[in-house]
Amino acid sequence: MIERVQRGFAWGLATLLALPLPAQQSAPKNQGSADQGAYVLRAESDLVLTNVVARDAKTGQVILGLKQSDFTILENGKPQQISDFDFESVDMAKPLNEATISGLAASAKGKTATSGVRPEDLKDHRLIVFFFDLTSMQPEDLDRSVDAAKEFLNHKLQPADLIALVSLDTELKVDQDFTSDRELLIGKIGMYNGTEGSAFAQGATANSNQVEDASGYTPDESEYNDINTDRELFALRAISQSLEKINQKKSLLYFSGGLSRDGIENQASLRSAINAAVRANLSIYSLDARGLQTVSLGDASTGSLRGTGAYNGAAIQNSFNANFASQETLTTLSVDTGGKAFLDNNDFSPAFAQIQRDTSAYYVIGFHSSNQARDGRFRKLTVKVNRPGVKLEYRPGYYAPADFKHSGREDRERDLDDELASELPATDVALYLDAYYFRMDENRFYVPVSLIVPGSQIPFVKGGDRDKATLDVIGEVIDDAKRPIGHVRETVKLAVDQQQQARQKNIQYSTSFNLPPGKYHLKFVVRENQNGHMGSFETDIVLPDMKKVPLKMSSILLASQRVPTKATNPLVHEGEQYVPNISHVFRQGQHLYLLYEVYSPAKVKLAADATSKTAKGAINLMSSLELIQGSTKVYETPVVQATALNVQGRDAVAVELDVPLDKLKPGTYIGQLNVIDDAGGSFAFPRFAVLVRENEPTAGAAPAAGGNGATAPQP
Repeated sequence: MIERVQRGFAWGLATLLALPLPAQQSAPKNQGSADQGAYVLRAESDLVLTNVVARDAKTGQVILGLKQSDFTILENGKPQQISDFDFESVDMAKPLNEATISGLAASAKGKTATSGVRPEDLKDHRLIVFFFDLTSMQPEDLDRSVDAAKEFLNHKLQPADLIALVSLDTELKVDQDFTSDRELLIGKIGMYNGTEGSAFAQGATANSNQVEDASGYTPDESEYNDINTDRELFALRAISQSLEKINQKKSLLYFSGGLSRDGIENQASLRSAINAAVRANLSIYSLDARGLQTVSLGDASTGSLRGTGAYNGAAIQNSFNANFASQETLTTLSVDTGGKAFLDNNDFSPAFAQIQRDTSAYYVIGFHSSNQARDGRFRKLTVKVNRPGVKLEYRPGYYAPADFKHSGREDRERDLDDELASELPATDVALYLDAYYFRMDENRFYVPVSLIVPGSQIPFVKGGDRDKATLDVIGEVIDDAKRPIGHVRETVKLAVDQQQQARQKNIQYSTSFNLPPGKYHLKFVVRENQNGHMGSFETDIVLPDMKKVPLKMSSILLASQRVPTKATNPLVHEGEQYVPNISHVFRQGQHLYLLYEVYSPAKVKLAADATSKTAKGAINLMSSLELIQGSTKVYETPVVQATALNVQGRDAVAVELDVPLDKLKPGTYIGQLNVIDDAGGSFAFPRFAVLVRENEPTAGAAPAAGGNGATAPQP
């Protein structure tokens, strides 16, 4: 079913229309926008923290007693004013009353980082995350990693150590939050044994063996490997972001079977993971769980070697290069975050000892950079101390924050994906959305979706005699089982005549999906590409199983415009497409157009006498619209009667109603649609609200489209 839905997904209409902006239009409940008439004071301040271990240059012992005045820190060679200074040592750690600290899991959900424990109580403790990348490790590598972790917990765990367990398999999971409970940790780590790690293992590469026989076949899975590497780097970034609320220095021991990149591919993901770790004050210690390896000439996944290829050294060199490539990213992650990589060693105990040694006693230095540019560039850090014979250990630098103008294409795409997956709505841009449904057959619906962004929210730039802007639109449909089954991604370029005053109107975007009956969740994100501001809107939609309802109706679509089109869908009639008016706000000079469909109406029973004029298969469907203000009916359309199906191939009757609004007084009305299937004895009286406003002083009456009365299109 999922594959069928994905293949049936349609882009549908992707046009932009300038519509009148309703005055005093209010945002939906899940949407917020700043009052444009109010003054908003915004300030940005980025605190840069770095941990410094001061050792005696001869003995390697940690030097205690240094003060803030003893240190000097430089960024790209320029001195910085130290604003935060602290010293932490595990020897001064105080026992915690709680066995488990809600730090990693709680932070991931946006809750208090240390639920039940005061942040100051974590001072002088070691916070260590064991991250098992099950997707990259073979079973034997995993066994060695689990055994090494158990050995550390049994014999090396100290009272100041708080350990958390995280694993990546089919999903990223926090298996155990921070705790010093040795038995609990050993039991949780034991669950990893026997896990198959080959499901997401690195694929073969077409150039992995340049000298193999041409008759052999090596599939090129480079693109698969790039996606797999991104997945692992995104997991590291997610862990780092979950730890940002904990101020103490954190360490992450990354058990991995190698992490390969293909040239500049994955560069944005790697930098994002490193930036997140640096911001969270997290050092990554990479551990290659494969240990010391022998370099072979190939395996069953590659073609056999023939001729001189096996003896000229090229095959051996290729194998060395492949092994180096899988370790280079691990090294980069560690060095750039202040950790260390442990490679080509079957003894994993030095990794645990290094973490304990690096976090046993250290100084925390913080400063606010004097360079206010948010250009995303790497900034080198230099820390000096005014005492001789002291060796300092610290991370070499960090990447500056990047604003929207300085972010690259990959970063911008990732920001959209992050916002789409976020549980919190983006509210910088006001966004309004509505969705409808029209049955195509018994198991499929056409679902048009319309989004509106007020033109005042879009920073147009002048280009000749036109106002120009671009919008990024991304959206997805998730079914009741939380599975994504439809996706939209499009960049829309706007070029509007300045005389149209686009800033005073709405910009509307429309798309569509083909979906089976069921419950769905829709979420869309729109970003304007001048300042990078985003807005999001999400809602639920239920596509009914019409076999269970007596009167089978589509959504009721209200429109104020019909535009010429060559498209073919349920919104198009006689070459004109109905443009949904999702706000239900109209001007007196406009027309209120209604469109809806009735499916499988009952057939009129033929009379017994042969003189009956009723055609075989005839129906008797009647419709009218009432507009009610208060308790008074102020308007009613003539009754529209349909006696035959008028939608070919869909067993449906499409009903169009046209209500001119020039004679209605401004105000709020309740519209009641009366639908009666006389032959089947079923009926429906759905209601909706309509707001009619006075004409704009400079705007004339909109030209009438269609007849002034209510009509039902004939086949």
